[in-house]
Amino acid sequence: MTSRLVLISFALAAAAAPAMAADPIRIGVPVGLSGANSVVAPSVVQSAQLAVDEINAKGGVLGRPLALDVADDASGAAGAQKAFDSLIFQKKDNVLISMETSAARNAGLPIVARGKTPYIYTSFYEGRSCSPYLYVNAWVPDQQVPPIVDYFNKEKKAKNYFLIGSDYAFGRGMLAFTKAYIEKTGGKVVGEEYLPMDGSDWTSIISKLKASGADAVITSTAGGAPNVTLTKQLRAAGVSLPYGNLAVDEGTAKSMGADATGIYISASYVTGIDSAANKTFLAAMSKKFGADLKTPNDLSVPEYEAVYAYKAAVEKAGGTDPQKVLKALADVSVDGPRGSIRMDKQHHAPLTMYLGQVQADGSVKVIQSFQNVDPGQQCPPKS
Repeated sequence: MTSRLVLISFALAAAAAPAMAADPIRIGVPVGLSGANSVVAPSVVQSAQLAVDEINAKGGVLGRPLALDVADDASGAAGAQKAFDSLIFQKKDNVLISMETSAARNAGLPIVARGKTPYIYTSFYEGRSCSPYLYVNAWVPDQQVPPIVDYFNKEKKAKNYFLIGSDYAFGRGMLAFTKAYIEKTGGKVVGEEYLPMDGSDWTSIISKLKASGADAVITSTAGGAPNVTLTKQLRAAGVSLPYGNLAVDEGTAKSMGADATGIYISASYVTGIDSAANKTFLAAMSKKFGADLKTPNDLSVPEYEAVYAYKAAVEKAGGTDPQKVLKALADVSVDGPRGSIRMDKQHHAPLTMYLGQVQADGSVKVIQSFQNVDPGQQCPPKS
């Protein structure tokens, strides 16, 4: 994929806080403004902007303003290498906080290590990505897959499953875990098919699904565009099986319109969370962005919370020294729209998970909730 690097610098709200030092703390956000993630990236940038605005309006961090640098990683490895290199070695960012494809994350991690830069990854992903510089505040398969499979087994009497994914780390990693869990719970996978991450013609795979005798279908595609094309084609082909989507967020579901109706999702955030923190967050987002607001979702809200987690870590560390901040990130917690989040489980976080179903208006009806689900073994200590 040819990558296009776009850098947008936001020295946000410094003028509103004249008591702050002139030297900003820089937050880099490499994200897929183009490519597969372009459907969801704008909501992620909005969440980061709101967090930075709020923090700067209250005096910044240790008297210093936050500045936001957004770089297009083109949703892939080549673009991520350019974006990470630019943010770390040219913009001299103190931290990277981003939602990205797994391909982009994997390509960027060696650059993070070379620059010794803290990196908070805010995207749900396939799990088991480990680095001394990496923290994750989003879900992994151990937290997300069981609610859907257990529900299909019990309520839909599903025995035979067909799995469809994008052919890269996230798609294959998620479905490998899903297959193992299906088989562990007494089910059978009757088909497993993949399309390249930038693929859009699912016709032959859908034909195999219809001929497979499956009782349910579970998909794991690259976030954004592949979700839209696959779901549209499944509906056009008349597929009415119970449909669990491991990669769709609430914002993307809304963009699908009627095609998304009935999809089952498992998420750590839905806009309907009935808490004071979530209502305050949604009101602030609406006030700031108005008609331009992108639906907050399970890919954008962790971005908002991660900016606050970095703030707390810098304050605990007494500055931006990378090693001190990295140590502090495991000790601090953030009370945000999703509740209290702390990345203390091998650089991952226990999360409350919601099993939901997309409604006709694009909202998500919560069917079940599961409190403080442990991420399981992700990055065990080296022996």
